[in-house]
Amino acid sequence: MNENKTKVKIGEALKWNVFTEHRKVYHRELLSAKEANELGVSVSSVLRERIEVGGAVLPHYHDVAEVIHITKGKVKLLQNGEWKSYQEGDTFLVPKGVVHSVANDDVEPTEQVSIFIPVHEEIQNENFLSHMVDSEK
Repeated sequence: MNENKTKVKIGEALKWNVFTEHRKVYHRELLSAKEANELGVSVSSVLRERIEVGGAVLPHYHDVAEVIHITKGKVKLLQNGEWKSYQEGDTFLVPKGVVHSVANDDVEPTEQVSIFIPVHEEIQNENFLSHMVDSEK
């Protein structure tokens, strides 16, 4: 990272962008590839997404893995060729190259966080360490 300072993106200041490839889907970019590079992490993008009633992230696949965490509402996931129902709090782990789709299955907009992660087959993940610092509670 170029600067050793914590940065904050104010949620309401982030613009909702239309996902033109999909139906009634909007996103806010929480972490861009450029910002990930500055942090020294292997992430292609982190998005907050909103799917309007009747909307869907249409069937597609990526050259990266994707982790999708549902933060609001009920959705249907195209999982291994079948549609299945899920809800707020559920997380989908989508491997590179796997066709998937998420559709709003609710009476109000749904929201999710999607993390796009490059696949490095030679790298094995390990536990990370957290180091506590002395501070007043």
